[in-house]
Amino acid sequence: MQHRIVVLGAGYSGAIAAGRLARRLRREDVSLTLVNAEPDFVERVRLHQLATGQELEPRPLAEMFAGTGVTVRLGRVTAVDVDRRTVTVTTAGTEGAVTTEELPYDSLVHALGSGWTDHGVPGAAAHAEELASRAGALRLRDRLAALESGRPVLVVGGGLTGVEAATEIAEARPDLDVALVARGGLGDWLSPKGVRHLRKVFGRLGITVHEHTTVTEVAAEHVTVGTDGAAGSTRIPAAVTVWTTGFAAHPLARATTLEVTEEGRILVDGTMRSVSHPDVYAVGDAALALGAGDKPLRMSCASGVPMAWQAADALAARLTGGKIPRASLRYFNQCVSLGRRDGLIQFVTADDRAVGAALTGRSAARYKELVCKGAAWGVAHPTLGAPSRRRALVRGRSSEEGRRTVREAA
Repeated sequence: MQHRIVVLGAGYSGAIAAGRLARRLRREDVSLTLVNAEPDFVERVRLHQLATGQELEPRPLAEMFAGTGVTVRLGRVTAVDVDRRTVTVTTAGTEGAVTTEELPYDSLVHALGSGWTDHGVPGAAAHAEELASRAGALRLRDRLAALESGRPVLVVGGGLTGVEAATEIAEARPDLDVALVARGGLGDWLSPKGVRHLRKVFGRLGITVHEHTTVTEVAAEHVTVGTDGAAGSTRIPAAVTVWTTGFAAHPLARATTLEVTEEGRILVDGTMRSVSHPDVYAVGDAALALGAGDKPLRMSCASGVPMAWQAADALAARLTGGKIPRASLRYFNQCVSLGRRDGLIQFVTADDRAVGAALTGRSAARYKELVCKGAAWGVAHPTLGAPSRRRALVRGRSSEEGRRTVREAA
């Protein structure tokens, strides 16, 4: 029997993991199934561009994985039973028909990623728009397109997503009154050079910044905020509120017997294998892995891609009797787009702390664009660039033997 590998989620990490496994393993030895709710790969790092009316290149998964040996299964993962080793996939058919199917697996790669979270702030779910999904970006695009000149747009969240969203909107719609709310200082994770450039760009684009400010409630036409050290609360007008205060791991892992963090991220070892269920690997935002200095890797494409490489290579090595990779994952820079004509590349230590060096301006914008194109190219060509030697599974390995070996391998 073939060893059954199921990969859940075709974001950056899931798609790359599936393609790399296909490149590593012989087709006659394994069956590879990639499950995803949407038929296309979504470039999440470009959703702020989609929200401002820019068209993104369609990338159908069926075309991307044609001829690779990976079977693309469209459907929503509604349950995972890691004790029975099954995945439940629900598919909406024509005329409202819904079909449900159980997929058995011998090895599972969990890459369902993350979504937006309102952090329990009253009114956020009802009135704010999110940028964590393609559907959310499209809803925001429609709302921005309908706004008349001079209307206020408020971006909540001073992290990378918030900064990119605010600058993209302000550049695309200079007629709007764009503002950003940050719980800390603007760009307080950057080097002094990075902060200076960020403030310069915000000033040039006319973006108002409310620093050290917390949103306590969201309404249809305003948000209520509190400011550090100030008594009482104030209102900030917002015809559209864009919520970018972080991501929450997909909730399915928490519903299993997998060992997860309080936030629902799957705990994994250095090879991206679950610490509680050795048949399960987790990559991207779904997993909590440690990088340089034993610091948790942040939710990002910069973390998810090397995690996918590590997981695929480790799983392939365990199945074929090869050497298990144990490379430490590290960071090199943080790439920030500031509209289409400006950017910021903040160089960082291995554990993601800013150093003095930073690239700014048009050169940084071109650098960021190359990074985005490179990441998309790696997904769109899933079996190119990976190790080309396909190795056979350990002789005599059946599905049950494979499960046993994966459990025993360290």
